[in-house]
Amino acid sequence: MKQWAFIDSGERSPGYNMALDEALLKWHSEGLIPPVIRFYGWNPPTLSIGYFQQVERDINLEAVVEHNLGFVRRPTGGRAVLHDKEVTYSVIVTEDYPNMPTTVREAYRVISEGLLIGFQRLGLDAYFAVPETEKEKAELRAPRSGVCFDSPSYYELVVEGRKVAGSAQTRQKGVILQHGSILLDIDEDKLFDCFKFKNVRIRERMQRGFRKKAVAINALRSTPVSMQEAVEAFYRGFEDGLGIELVPYTLSDEQKEFVSQLAEEKYANDNWNYSK
Repeated sequence: MKQWAFIDSGERSPGYNMALDEALLKWHSEGLIPPVIRFYGWNPPTLSIGYFQQVERDINLEAVVEHNLGFVRRPTGGRAVLHDKEVTYSVIVTEDYPNMPTTVREAYRVISEGLLIGFQRLGLDAYFAVPETEKEKAELRAPRSGVCFDSPSYYELVVEGRKVAGSAQTRQKGVILQHGSILLDIDEDKLFDCFKFKNVRIRERMQRGFRKKAVAINALRSTPVSMQEAVEAFYRGFEDGLGIELVPYTLSDEQKEFVSQLAEEKYANDNWNYSK
C-alpha cells in the first residue's frame, strides 16, 4: 500500500489556500514530496472563481464586500464557489501514477472514488453524475450561470439527484491538482447575491432551479455532521478509494515562507484576481 502525505491546514486566507495548492503541485513535480491529500477551510468565507471566469460579466463585487467575503481566482477551471460551511479538499498526484487514467474525465472518476466512499460513510446514498440527455450536456458546454453547483459535471457526486460536491482540476508539470468543495450547509441567498443577473425575475428563477440541483449534507440528514466528523469520513474515504495510507505531513519553515510569499505576490494580487 502506497503512502501519501496528509495535510489538514485548517482555516486559512484565500490567497494562502490557493498558494499552498500550487506549491504542493510544484514540490510533487520536483519529487520533493509524495502525492498529497489536503483538507482545509477559509477565513474569511470566500468566493473563489474559476481560472477562465470573467469577473466583470459574472460577479457582483459589491455584494462580496457587503458580506465580508474573501475573493480569489483559482488556478483551476470551473465556476464560482462560495466557500463557507464546507470541507475543502485537494488531491495532488502525478499524471503517470499507477492506474491513473490519462483523460481528465476518467481521472475525475478515480480521484472522486474517495469522495463517494466518504459520503457513504456519512450514511448518504451518493453516486457519480453522468450527464446523459442532450439538455444536460448542453448546460455543461454553455452554463446558464456562473454558479458552480448549478449543475453537476461528469463524475461529480450526487445524492437524490442533487449535487453535493463540486470539483475542479488542472494539470501542470506532469501533475494533477484536483480540489473541490464538500458542502455541509449552504446560504443560498448569500451565494446568489454574489452574482450578476439581468433582473430580479431571472435571479429568482435561477435560485429556484438551484434548489432542485444542489444540496448540502446537513439538509439530507436528521442529525448535523460536524466538521471533524466530515474530515474523518473523507480521510477514510480517500484511503479506501485510492488504496493508500495517509501519513501526516508538516511543512518546513522554508516551505511555509515560500507559500506565504506566493500568496502575497500572486493570489492576493488584483492583477491575478481581476485580470480576465
